[in-house]
Amino acid sequence: MSEFRRVILIVLDSVGIGEAKDAASYGDVGANTLANIAKAVGGLNIPHLSQLGLGRIHPILGASTENVVGCYGKMEEQSVGKDTTNGHWEMVGVRLERPLPTYPNGFPRELMDEFERQIGRRTLGNKPASGTEIIKELGDEHVRTGYPIVYTSADSVFQVAAHEEVIPVEELYHICEVARSLLVGEHGVGRVIARPFIGSHGQYVRTSNRRDYSLDFGRTVLNELADAGYPVIGIGKIEDIYGGSGITEGRHTNGNMDGVDQTLKYMSDVEKGLIFTNLVDFDMLYGHRNDPHGFAKAIEAFDQRLPEIEGAMREDDLLIITADHGCDPTTPGTDHSREDVPLLVYGKRAKRGVDLGTRKTFGDIGATLADIFQVPKPKIGVSFYDSIRG
Repeated sequence: MSEFRRVILIVLDSVGIGEAKDAASYGDVGANTLANIAKAVGGLNIPHLSQLGLGRIHPILGASTENVVGCYGKMEEQSVGKDTTNGHWEMVGVRLERPLPTYPNGFPRELMDEFERQIGRRTLGNKPASGTEIIKELGDEHVRTGYPIVYTSADSVFQVAAHEEVIPVEELYHICEVARSLLVGEHGVGRVIARPFIGSHGQYVRTSNRRDYSLDFGRTVLNELADAGYPVIGIGKIEDIYGGSGITEGRHTNGNMDGVDQTLKYMSDVEKGLIFTNLVDFDMLYGHRNDPHGFAKAIEAFDQRLPEIEGAMREDDLLIITADHGCDPTTPGTDHSREDVPLLVYGKRAKRGVDLGTRKTFGDIGATLADIFQVPKPKIGVSFYDSIRG
């Protein structure tokens, strides 16, 4: 019988901890989201993350290495790519062997023609762009014509932006479902993303009604947990990342702090199983906008909430904090960076101060979940359960 009845798994979206071994293949030599942010702001004030062992994984200005009560290490990614889809799916047992398609020159005309035919509207954009910049550029034309804005990035994504008063959110979701049905096979992008916004000329802002529609890569440890009768709660964009597969209840959030609030709520309500949270502000608001100071404040704000999370933990809870990739705001460009990610593990029944080393795949998390809940293990990953159990 496992010592743990619940696991709280929190993904700090894009909070990488140093270039991966194959970073050169991605143009990311020198990337280190956490360490470079700390240098840029003169040090991070993160006493609680430090206490869990963050500073022992890699030197980070401001992170203490004393009085560590957590277990700590870092994880290397085996999947090809460096975005949300790759990172999250590998965590739960799926290694992506081939790169997902990207569209540096926009999507093929024949694909767009069929998309426009099925949604009954023409489109604007169809090019790589920053989400905030493209609504500045094309927002007025969208409001005038009612044509949704389609754009992509360096990641494998098909994004659709629309003003909530021009195309209601539910209709935008339907439009994205049409796109998802078309984007299969050779055009099977990792995610279709609905990007609603509001405002007027010169003041357009995106809302929290974002919705992701991910490609389905098969069964994961989440399915095993759900099939075994365990609640699997997806907070933030978790439900969208897995297309709802293996998620017994989803809760979308409005920013990091709402994500923490919802995590605490479910910690008070759910007796067993997995509470799986993604905090996206680090990536969306600061990493992609090359804002190390905003990124630093967001990390410190999460650190200040950690005592609440730890205080809400029961005797048989386990907390795992990690990331899905990097997005170093101090390097040229605004794209994700190929980095290792931190692994912090804490529980009242867990050992203290254990160095978990460099894990060879993000899938070690899924293997550990399988051990804790005694369900079939995924095809990849080595469990660290025996290393942390008290």
